[in-house]
Amino acid sequence: MSIPRPEHPRPDFMREPFLNLNGQWQFAFDDENAGLREKWMQPGRKLPMSITVPFVYQTRLSGIGPTDDIHPILWYRRSFTVPKEMQGKRILLHFGAVDFECTVYVNGQMVGAHKGGYAPFSFEITHELLDGENDLCLRVVDLPDCTQPRGKQYWKTGLMGCWYTPVSGIWQTVWLEAAGECALRHIHITPDLDHHMATAELALDSYPADGMEVELKVTCGEEKIRTVRTELTDRTMRLPIDLIVRGELNAVHVWTPDNPVLYDVQASILLDGKVIDRVQTYFGLRKIEVVDGIFRLNNHPLYQRLILDQGYWPDSLITPPSDEAIQEDIRLTKAFGYNGARKHQKMEDPRYYYWADRMGLLVWGELPSPYDFTDESVRNLADMMQDFIARDFNHPSIITWVPLNESWGVGQIYTDARQQAAGRMLYELTKAADGTRLCSTNDGWEQVKTDICALHDYAAEKAVMAQHFARRETVEKYGCDFRACYAQGVEPTGREAFMVTEYGGIAFTNIGIQEDMGGMETWGYHDKVTDEEAFFARYKGVTDAIRELDYCQGYCYTQLTDVMQEINGLVTPDRKPKVDVERFAALNRNPDPHKDPLLE
Repeated sequence: MSIPRPEHPRPDFMREPFLNLNGQWQFAFDDENAGLREKWMQPGRKLPMSITVPFVYQTRLSGIGPTDDIHPILWYRRSFTVPKEMQGKRILLHFGAVDFECTVYVNGQMVGAHKGGYAPFSFEITHELLDGENDLCLRVVDLPDCTQPRGKQYWKTGLMGCWYTPVSGIWQTVWLEAAGECALRHIHITPDLDHHMATAELALDSYPADGMEVELKVTCGEEKIRTVRTELTDRTMRLPIDLIVRGELNAVHVWTPDNPVLYDVQASILLDGKVIDRVQTYFGLRKIEVVDGIFRLNNHPLYQRLILDQGYWPDSLITPPSDEAIQEDIRLTKAFGYNGARKHQKMEDPRYYYWADRMGLLVWGELPSPYDFTDESVRNLADMMQDFIARDFNHPSIITWVPLNESWGVGQIYTDARQQAAGRMLYELTKAADGTRLCSTNDGWEQVKTDICALHDYAAEKAVMAQHFARRETVEKYGCDFRACYAQGVEPTGREAFMVTEYGGIAFTNIGIQEDMGGMETWGYHDKVTDEEAFFARYKGVTDAIRELDYCQGYCYTQLTDVMQEINGLVTPDRKPKVDVERFAALNRNPDPHKDPLLE
């Protein structure tokens, strides 16, 4: 039987060989919290149900759902045998993501715990392993708690507004890797377009022994670019990489959405000339900045045409059902004439960013929000922001980080000094961890410190939209759509880029209607349209109003797909277009008020 999602989950940090542990696991609900007392983690205890990993129990593809029943404690179990080609090395157990807290046991011994529903984690399990078959067991806790970064996961049964069925437990790939006695923990590669070079930061999981070396082999397609080899002297080292190939007319390869060329990197740790650890990664040579309020990609003006993308599927919720499904969403995004996507309220499956890198799509990476403001929620956001950047630093497609959305989780940020400080902290945290990208700190309104003045406005008519944004100075002073542009006491610097980062949300009366919505009314923004001509008239009106703003640097339309009761997508949940794709793309692309042919 084939296993789901068999591909390597991290093409940006890949060791080979690896053992994919997706597929059938034993499973149990523990509503009485009896598992710890009765020692369910001990090998030999059979759990009563079966689940298909990496799909959560709420989904059809898990073999249990669909359901919105809340079970706060879950147990998982499976056996595995370390492949012969991986034996004799350190064995690392990796989890792509488990929502929300989990404790991991191997052969009855606790090997570690993790908190955070979207970030990856791993444990070395070498010393807990037995010859032959081994037992792997997880206890997961996922409470309907609004201090957790939930994103679009509703915290009660049923559906509400634009919040959807929650997910609990393992929702990304589980796998084993074999690593060396001194192994690479991360490789972050910072491109420097203006100097035709890059800098690789290598972090090790232990202090290097005398005589250890690191070797980087950099290639671009069939072209050998550079080999860098030096002695390892510390757990973290930075190595410069000159990307100019002497004697070549086209010395460097620049990443753009139209020409998404990548540099491949093979990083090896050597001891006495023998490879003890090796990782494959890659990067793109690209630069993103705001200069005097104008986006610049690789030193050229960039007008962003983004689509809001929730990243949900009918049968698997936030887990992409296949690698092909990820690629199809990116193909659809580009076919509709967009050059980027704002991945909304979700730290996405890393293979989405991989395919965005390969296929040429700009991406905004957005944290899922909590909905209460507490010490714990602030800590959760800070931890996840660092985890997000650490995991996805090398993806050239990601150009902007979004820590907060529409003041969710910081509901009093307009007047509350502490919540404003939390917003500024998240901005400075992104800059400390990653100085190469932009930050839209509180996307939507009530800005604090930010690179982008990002406003949301769902006006349904061109005249209304144009009136809302007639003068930038007025918008920045008073806001629009009943929400202030900046928090109280915060003044714009004049350097921010301006965008309308949510608008539209047009729904049809007769397309995308789903059954079994629990009696809930399906919805979009304002009245639903009845046919394609009415859709295009409304879409063209509000979009043209934004395009005609000489100070606006782009927009983000809501949204790519229908999700459950929210039927304002350009495609249905099963990805069938509702409107003529070529006609839509023509309206979306032309005329482009800030067109740069180098970026088309």
